[in-house]
Amino acid sequence: MTTRLADIAAQAGVSEATVSRVLNGKPGVAATTRQSVLAALDVLGYERPVRLRQRSAGLVGLITPELENPIFPALAQVIGQALTRQGYTPVLATQTPGGSTEDELTEMLVDRGVAGIIYVSGLHADTTADMQRYEQLRAQGVPFVLVDGFSPKVQAPFISPDDRAAMTLAVTHLVSLGHTRIGLALGPKRFVPVQRKIDGFVRAVQDQLGLHAETIESELVQHSLYTLEGGQAATNALIDRDCTAIVCASDMMALGAIRAARQRGLSVPQDVSVVGFDDSPLIAFTDPPLTTVRKPVPAMGQAAVRTLLEEIGGTPAPHSEFVFMPELVVRGSTASAPGERNRP
Repeated sequence: MTTRLADIAAQAGVSEATVSRVLNGKPGVAATTRQSVLAALDVLGYERPVRLRQRSAGLVGLITPELENPIFPALAQVIGQALTRQGYTPVLATQTPGGSTEDELTEMLVDRGVAGIIYVSGLHADTTADMQRYEQLRAQGVPFVLVDGFSPKVQAPFISPDDRAAMTLAVTHLVSLGHTRIGLALGPKRFVPVQRKIDGFVRAVQDQLGLHAETIESELVQHSLYTLEGGQAATNALIDRDCTAIVCASDMMALGAIRAARQRGLSVPQDVSVVGFDDSPLIAFTDPPLTTVRKPVPAMGQAAVRTLLEEIGGTPAPHSEFVFMPELVVRGSTASAPGERNRP
């Protein structure tokens, strides 16, 4: 017990006496200090004494499309932590191919009496999906917030990154390196974030390289799947059209782009520059480290929770979209265009 007290005290940066007071539920400890001690318990893997276990203020559902793309677990972690800090218990529900659909997961969560639901990259992002499902949920009195995707047909708060600005950042960076044939690899066109990225990409290439919109869309935009293999397929098509730089709509696609270049005997970034999107965990440690547009995951996750809790508390947010600015993170997968390096 003494060893445990010393460990917890060192981790929390307080005295052993303070740890003892917290563990025994004694008064005279500041709330922030108490939180530090409880956090130290959790970090060190000790079980909290029964009297210190927080009673849940309720369950909150979090529905994600999958967990293979590391951006989804990263967002789930931010949302889960923010909910836990507010006394709620997060329930993660994930769609899998051939498994439960978004509607089935929603029904399961509603049956379990969740206080609210956060949807990440759900059917609300698909322009071909029926938005009536969300109105039915609202009619049941279940508060919800929608992340990544927007529909004017749904009366709810939306949380999004600025996809258009993301493309402007990527294109501006590549043009500054001398690239004039820049391709865009992204997912199916029916998704709102895809349409916005195309819009931002076309506008940036028009403004900075003077190409016509029709030419850009027909020659420089390649639709595929949001997977490593999808990025690989799209990149092969774009390199065939003489692109020396590829902007990808996800980091997973960007890893596929690097693989495609290498399989053709090209090196990244000497022959082909690659830019990702998300700045997923571990992406800084790939070979080469990936230049990417960082999605503001902590800010978006916290905003989603804050907005949902306002809805739960009876002060609903207006039907609006909260848009968060991304930032360019330059690493080792982008360099001067091949022709530029030979100039004096």
